[in-house]
Amino acid sequence: MKVSDFNKPSEVDTPVFNELPPLHKRAVNDFYSQVDYHNKDVVKEVETTIDKVCVQHNVNTDVIYNYIDKELGE
Repeated sequence: MKVSDFNKPSEVDTPVFNELPPLHKRAVNDFYSQVDYHNKDVVKEVETTIDKVCVQHNVNTDVIYNYIDKELGE
């Protein structure tokens, strides 16, 4: 990890996001920056991006799915 990684602005600034540990914050930020918002198959794009980001950060996919559920109030 580089020092510049700590200074990157977050894609998100919500109470739910701010409760996440640093590793999970980086995974969520990468999810938002890597997802293709113009893809016609939104569900597949989101699921594929979550899988890819979780492998990159070595976290369980539940981390991002649970984060999304909390943000949506579910």
